[in-house]
Order: sequence, then C-alpha cells, then structure tokens
Amino acid sequence: MPEPSFLAELRNVTFSYGDRAILRDVSLSVPRGKVTALMGASGGGKTTVLRLIGGQQKAQSGQVLFDGQDVGRMDVAALYAARRRMGMLFQFGALFTDLSVFENVAFPLREHTDLSEALIRDVVLMKLHAVGLRGARDLAPSQISGGMARRVALARAIVLDPELVMYDEPFAGLDPISLGTAAQLIRQLNDAMGLTSIIVSHDLEETFRLADHVIILGEGVVAAQGTPDEVRASRDPLVHQFVNALPAGPVPFHYPSPDPAQDFGPEGGRRS
Repeated sequence: MPEPSFLAELRNVTFSYGDRAILRDVSLSVPRGKVTALMGASGGGKTTVLRLIGGQQKAQSGQVLFDGQDVGRMDVAALYAARRRMGMLFQFGALFTDLSVFENVAFPLREHTDLSEALIRDVVLMKLHAVGLRGARDLAPSQISGGMARRVALARAIVLDPELVMYDEPFAGLDPISLGTAAQLIRQLNDAMGLTSIIVSHDLEETFRLADHVIILGEGVVAAQGTPDEVRASRDPLVHQFVNALPAGPVPFHYPSPDPAQDFGPEGGRRS
C-alpha cells in the first residue's frame, strides 16, 4: 500500500479552549519530505496545531491524521508509538538545566530505547556533530549561548531519527548569525535525513526563504496556503497585512474594549 503524500493532515478540525474558538473547520496538509511553515498573527492557533498533531490536545470535531492514522482515536500505546516518530524543538530549547549537553541529547534514547551505553554515546556524538556542537558535550546549558542551546535542542529532537520534526518558534531571540545557522541546519537536516518539518515562526523573511510550503492561519481559519511566492501574491486582506507587516488591517491593534467615552468621560471617571 503506497504511503500517503501528506505525513500530517487536519481535516475539518474545530478546536476551542473553553468558550474561545481557536480553529474553525480547518483543513490543512503537511507534504511529506518538505519544510512547511505555519504562520499567522499571535494567538491564531499555530502552536495548537502542533499540539493536536502530537496528541497533547484533542479536536472537538474533525480528524487529525499522522501518516494516515487518526491521532484522536489512538490508544495510549499507539499514541506513544506515533510520538516516537516525531521530534519537537520547543521555543527557547527547553533543555534540562541540571543535565549536561550530552545527557540532554541522550535523554530520549535512555527513555525510549534499550541501546547500550556505547551505542548511545556514538549516536549522541553523531547528532551533536551534525549541529556543530560535539565539542560542547560536557558543558552545562548555563555555559552555552542561546543559539547553541537551540542547536542542542535540535540534536535532541532528531536523536531518535524521527520522520516528523516540529519547531515552535526556532528563531525567537536569536542574533542574525545564530538565526541564519539555525535556518541552514533545519534545511540541511530535513534534506539529508529525509525528514518532514513543520516550523511555527514569525520571522517572515527567513522562514519564506527556508520553506517549501507555507500555511497562514488567521481568525481560526486557513487564510492562505501554497508556495512562498503563491502566499506572497495572495489578495486575502489578512495575508496582505501579515506578509507586509502592516499595522492596520483585519488583525486589530486594540483589544476589544468599551467605547473611550465610557472609560474616560465624566461617568467613567466617577465609576472608577
């Protein structure tokens, strides 16, 4: 049976946190072997999509598929098996501060495999070498820079040779050199290891250079998806506002609030 052309899919997914709707009947696809960027204004549901694919959250309706299987219907054993095929790079790395660089990368191997210490050492050093940090293996997270910590986290994310790697804001807080290095690593590792990658990012220029496929979320729906050039050419008002960094548009500057006269007028002053 041929494998699906999409490694992950959302089909007519609706999801809310309490009364707050995050995704409304959303359908999107993550092409196998490609780098997909998931973008949009803050609070638009990007990280929620990652949580749904990883099974940390369940959709109220619709299907979330990983390699053709419905994540929402998996039992605990099946979900854990699926997660072993996924890697996750959390925002700012989320390294264990009391473990060395080596032990941070070794952690998933110790948790999920029965490899010997000799094999664990070889695998960890190979992954650290791939991100340029084999020489930093004995350092503590407090002894390395933010950019280096992000690379250690990347080594940890790929140490189990996953099929899918999800990146939550991998460029946040990085200087231009570290940002360029991180982007280059994501592209190189995706192609060399035959990965499928999903990047949640607000860094428009770097992400558009890196991605094969771009999905823009806004107001609970998919506003646009396609190649970077196709998304740039979109006439959707929200997409136009986002890709051109415009302060005015469908995404408002002001959070919904009472009329100014209610707060600043004589009656508002007396109420306060």
